Amino acid sequence: MYESLNALNQADLADATRGFIAADSTVQVFDPEGRSIFDQTGYDFISGRAPPSVNPILWRQAKLNRNHGLFKVMDGVYQIRGYDLANLTIIEGHSGWIIVDSLSSKQTTAMALKLARKNLGEKPITGIIFTHSHVDHFGGALGILSAEEAEQRKVPIVAPEGFINEATSENVVAGMVMSRRGDYFMGKPLARSVRGRVDMGLGKEVGLGEIGILKPTLIVNRTPQAMTIDGVQFVFQNVPGSEAPAELTLYLPEKKAFCGGEIINRTLHNIYTLRGAKTRDALVWSRYIDEALQSFGDAEVYFGTHHWPMWGQARIADFLKKQRDTYKYIHDQTLRLANQGLTPLEIADQLTLPATLQTSPSSREYYGTVKHNARAVYNFYFGYFDANPAHLDPLPPTTVSQHYLEFMGGADNVLAKARAHYEKGNYRWVAEVLNHVIFAKPEYQPAKTLLAETYDQLGYQAESAVWRNFYLTGAHELRHGNTQEGTRMNDARQLLAQTPVENFLDAVATHLNGPEAEDVNLIINMTLTDIDENYVLWIENSVLHHRKQAPDPSANATLNLSHALFLDILLSEASVSEILFSDDLSVEGSRIDLLRFFALIDPFDSAFNIIEP
Repeated sequence: MYESLNALNQADLADATRGFIAADSTVQVFDPEGRSIFDQTGYDFISGRAPPSVNPILWRQAKLNRNHGLFKVMDGVYQIRGYDLANLTIIEGHSGWIIVDSLSSKQTTAMALKLARKNLGEKPITGIIFTHSHVDHFGGALGILSAEEAEQRKVPIVAPEGFINEATSENVVAGMVMSRRGDYFMGKPLARSVRGRVDMGLGKEVGLGEIGILKPTLIVNRTPQAMTIDGVQFVFQNVPGSEAPAELTLYLPEKKAFCGGEIINRTLHNIYTLRGAKTRDALVWSRYIDEALQSFGDAEVYFGTHHWPMWGQARIADFLKKQRDTYKYIHDQTLRLANQGLTPLEIADQLTLPATLQTSPSSREYYGTVKHNARAVYNFYFGYFDANPAHLDPLPPTTVSQHYLEFMGGADNVLAKARAHYEKGNYRWVAEVLNHVIFAKPEYQPAKTLLAETYDQLGYQAESAVWRNFYLTGAHELRHGNTQEGTRMNDARQLLAQTPVENFLDAVATHLNGPEAEDVNLIINMTLTDIDENYVLWIENSVLHHRKQAPDPSANATLNLSHALFLDILLSEASVSEILFSDDLSVEGSRIDLLRFFALIDPFDSAFNIIEP
């Protein structure tokens, strides 16, 4: 398989390097505190043949993703690739630049645009297009231009319907869990090395700096939808509920150039992302690609929001067909096997792509995998339960692991048998049984050592960069413990400032300690004085509710504060007691009841354990 893919490598390498103009000699980006947030240079070790510790097919993608800098796609279209996980595309308008997607952070975006201006000259920003609601495509918006300048110059900002709500809410209610799982997803504690982080499949890594957003002025809500921006004709395709809840693709009819957003990539993508999110609809996704093929099938140039472009109408059509058919095959065959009575795990272990798709580099598992996508399709239709009564009310991990150890003769006996299977290369089984040992006896170091070595081997074999990161991060934490400090929420302050207050209050409600709140009845008014919004929060039946309405005259307390101070509380910039007794807010009613209320809210902390109890 590797040799057949390697034969296609020359075409991909030619595409990935075509049109190169310039790159910075060192691509390292730092935040104002001097913290490294992106380091392309850290991957300089990626060259030559794959080492034994990296799957050769993943190594191939990692080498292709090393090509970075400013590239000319065609006359009037340029891309900056490899300065973040995603691409920043520049389309020349009549009087300035139209930007398609910022990068993840203000700092990486600013560095990318500095490279463009150095080589293409100084031009004003005359339009911005956000293809979808994932942060690596809009988070660096304020590195393009400020909200004040955008409003003053009336710069058109195009986004798909639902963009601002999805972009500002995706990581709020479930943000702590997503963030911690993201440590594993991105391999955050891993060194960039042949035994650590080598790639993300979609690109090198995410630029974890200052995140902001700009509000759209033009909404794409249908297909086709034509617009003219700074003299350039666009035709948009609205593709909601595909790779992102709000997403679009775009076509430049005068240039016969198609941008597929992130529904089309040079990798198998995720029907379900392992960092955690709602499962996506594989059938709808494949239909959107087919719609694009019908609508924009005369495209002679393709460029994406990740990876490198493609040229030639026949090549592009074949590429789109194989992307379409990859998702539809996984969808259809998962349901075929489910209808025969197979469970999600059985389907995942049995399902493989046909040879025509397996040998297509763009359908390989650099990011998503057939196995976890098949389980996602099953979950989309049937949920997590496989209908086996034994799985209806299972014991929690620690309890079941203690019973397994008792049945299997104790930790020493399990470890001895696990070593024998390790020597035979049965790594999946070794991981299964040693996980029980760790959850029953987390202090048992010999099991931790062997499980870490097992995860190393599984990671080294993984074609998916994300699977590799999960395995190797698990191994790292078994050896060194959980060293993560939690989420740096203040980096996202500019984004959170645009998030509806109701979304935050929904998140606060999920942190109410229900058992502690039993028999508690409290009513709190909250007035955000600078934006003139009033909310009533109350605890009833151990549930925290909120409504946007006039203050309740029977409230235990009324809290008057600015929106900025409200964010300070959420971002833990100061303790609740410090803020409540500061001069920056006023309290009417009982401060004691207000403190009782806040005492029932669990801290926002994402530094919990995953690999052990």
